[in-house]
Amino acid sequence: MPRCHYEVLGVQRNATDDDLKKSYRKLALRWHPDKNPDNVEEATETFREIQQAYDVLSDPQERAWYDKHREAILRGGLGEDYKDDSEDLMQYFSSAVFSGYGDDHKGFYAVYGDVFKKIAEEDARFVEPDEDEEKAPDFGTSDSVYEESVRPFYAYWQSYCTKKSFVWLEKYDTREAPNRRVARLMEKENKKFRDKGKKEYNETVRQLVAFVKKRDKRVQVHKKRVEEKLAEQARLAAERQERLKREQAKEVEGYKEQEWMCASGLQDELADLEARVAQEFGDSDQSWEDEEEEDGDCSGEGEEEEEQEEEMYDDLYCVACNKAFKTDKALANHEQSKKHREKVAILKQQMEEEEEEVTMATEEAEASTDTPDVDVNAESEEDELQAACEENTPKPKLSKKQKKRRRQQQREN
Repeated sequence: MPRCHYEVLGVQRNATDDDLKKSYRKLALRWHPDKNPDNVEEATETFREIQQAYDVLSDPQERAWYDKHREAILRGGLGEDYKDDSEDLMQYFSSAVFSGYGDDHKGFYAVYGDVFKKIAEEDARFVEPDEDEEKAPDFGTSDSVYEESVRPFYAYWQSYCTKKSFVWLEKYDTREAPNRRVARLMEKENKKFRDKGKKEYNETVRQLVAFVKKRDKRVQVHKKRVEEKLAEQARLAAERQERLKREQAKEVEGYKEQEWMCASGLQDELADLEARVAQEFGDSDQSWEDEEEEDGDCSGEGEEEEEQEEEMYDDLYCVACNKAFKTDKALANHEQSKKHREKVAILKQQMEEEEEEVTMATEEAEASTDTPDVDVNAESEEDELQAACEENTPKPKLSKKQKKRRRQQQREN
């Protein structure tokens, strides 16, 4: 089996050109046949090997190709000449390769621990010198802690991707290409073969991991514990949910009762507020009408009190809005309101229209008095016109004092 060129020159794979030159000169002087007259045959063979290694590594293109195909060359060459000494994984897809689940050399954990260790060692040979190598977790033993050993192991190997280049599957030697275009086409075809081989190998390793995990007693015990824990959590969650439902039902019942009590309290407060506003501003006509009806059934003493109250409020009465007020400030605030001003404007317009109608009626009446023969129908029409005017004229609402006087006149008549 040929030796690695880097090993022949005694340098690292990331050696510089100066490192290669220094090492080559040193070894060439040492193993030159003229310097070894007593061992010419061995010196000649070693010197030829040193010369060949330096010729390859001193050329950038030759060195790049060698670095890419180094493993294949060391294992016999490319294509059919390549000797794959990697572990045969297919034989481990059977329970016959282990005996029991102990830690002895035939036990489950010892057998598959060695398999994954060999896979990791094979990958390590393809790691570049300047590349950070991630150490693969150990398979562990039968008593390994799940969180510390078992989980990290399967997390790494279930997403395994090999470092192997699979250059030994290439069909074409790009060094023999007549030109760059042909070399690129040859490299493109070679890449397809390499990718196919890598994909198949990755799938094989991952399937082996699934096979092992399914039979790993540590995983089965952990799975059972998780299922029991989930079942317990589900039971506690159901109990908590049921308890919350009962508590919410009680809260709803208490909330309804409290809401009813709160509504009653609001109604009482609203009624009290309306009464205080009516008492302070006198802003309720209906309440006055109700009081008037009640006062009709009272004695003379009640009527005298009513007359005194009416005399008190006559000066604080708004004719346009038909409202009475108890204080000057309340009346002044009312007269500044937009609603009051609108009603005053409407009332002025109605009064102007009535005044115009009365003027026209008066002129027609004067014209009719100049005529000797008075027509009965004309008088009737005038009466009808006057009645119509009276009907169209809005009758101002009488105050309590005026209503009382009218009732007294009706009783006297």
